Amino acid sequence: MLTWKNIIHFAVNGNPTPSKRVEKTETEWKELLTPEQFRITRLKGTERPFSGELCTSYDEGQYNCTCCNTPLFDSTIKFDSSSGWPSFTQPITENAIKYHKDSTLGMVRVEVLCNTCDAHLGHVFPDGPEPSGLRYCVNSESMQLAESN
Repeated sequence: MLTWKNIIHFAVNGNPTPSKRVEKTETEWKELLTPEQFRITRLKGTERPFSGELCTSYDEGQYNCTCCNTPLFDSTIKFDSSSGWPSFTQPITENAIKYHKDSTLGMVRVEVLCNTCDAHLGHVFPDGPEPSGLRYCVNSESMQLAESN
């Protein structure tokens, strides 16, 4: 189980090696994604709080990267953080997520990205529920839910 100490270590010392890499040009991403998906995942945007389709959905399944379909989170670790964005306590695998120090907006945060294609997902914070204490705060537009059968 990842903890805040692990997250800081990855952000400072380097991220886990992804299982695979997907790289495309900006033009290729624009052809594959909606304008809003492109703005959020490729340009590091964010959606308005409580506006994302996946914010209040608790259907069973796996949350995959909108850009490359890499599994990111499982519905069993999703929780209602009342933050306005889908929130999770752990990634589906340790190497699914990449971590970067983010000093924009006059504060220091840890940005989370898809480790396969570098899509911006959101941020992780140390104020989640036990046992990990983590809250992965993720844009709905960055993910797609593959529902369980």
